[in-house]
Amino acid sequence: MRYYGTVIRPPSEAHSAIFQVTYGCSHNRCTFCGTYRDKPFQVRPEGEALADIARVGRAMPATRRAFLADGNALVLSTQRLVAILDALNAAFPHLERVGTYANARDILHKSADDLALLRRKGLGIVYVGLESGSDDVLEHVRKGATSSEMIDAVHKAKAAGMQVSVIAILGLGGPEGSDGHAEATGRVVSAMDPHYLALLTLMLVPGTELYDEWRAGAFQLMGPEAMLAELRQVIGYLVGLSACVFRTNHASNYLPLGGTLPQDKARLLATLDAALARGTVGLRPESWRAL
Repeated sequence: MRYYGTVIRPPSEAHSAIFQVTYGCSHNRCTFCGTYRDKPFQVRPEGEALADIARVGRAMPATRRAFLADGNALVLSTQRLVAILDALNAAFPHLERVGTYANARDILHKSADDLALLRRKGLGIVYVGLESGSDDVLEHVRKGATSSEMIDAVHKAKAAGMQVSVIAILGLGGPEGSDGHAEATGRVVSAMDPHYLALLTLMLVPGTELYDEWRAGAFQLMGPEAMLAELRQVIGYLVGLSACVFRTNHASNYLPLGGTLPQDKARLLATLDAALARGTVGLRPESWRAL
């Protein structure tokens, strides 16, 4: 199968067949993100994408999960996405779920009927990068959407029957903005009530604007203990969740955690309290962290 550039996918899609239907990210202006700097956004020719699906279908017909790459395949027209989903269903008779990253505004630009159609065709989960619930932080990192738009997008995807996995980034507000970033993120995630929540830890990437800010002294990177304290704050502000699977299992995180909220909230907080009492002992070494 042909693939242009670095393969990027969520940890939960590790065993999925990955099909590149777009190149890069249509927004690609977030100051912290260097993921798609190696390739400008482009819609991949439909014939190439469909040919790859057919080829993998012949080689791996028992595939049960597929993921549509790159950064926001949902920017494609509903007609194009339906053709891709139909091809996946034809190639993989045991297919259970298709997932993709989703830009909040791409979700909002789809009608409720279009989203429901995509769900019927097999698009079962979308991964939404909230990054922060703070509109000040979102504006600073040029996310391209407000917190209220992202809440609306998550609700719209859920109403269509899709599962939603929300991603936020510890440390994105820096030390001075940490309290506001944590509180707003907890508040916005609570309003979203997603099926899944993943918290990553900020790592500065050379070549990005936020890295340049750090080098110039305009942005400060928080240390591991401060990141854990912020993580504790975010969890503390999460209220009213139905049954949210929570993870900090990304390679960037200092302390892998997992549970279901709200059931495991007290346990998660106690684990963080114990970790904070130990300092940096037992945390993932810097050399083990990666994006």
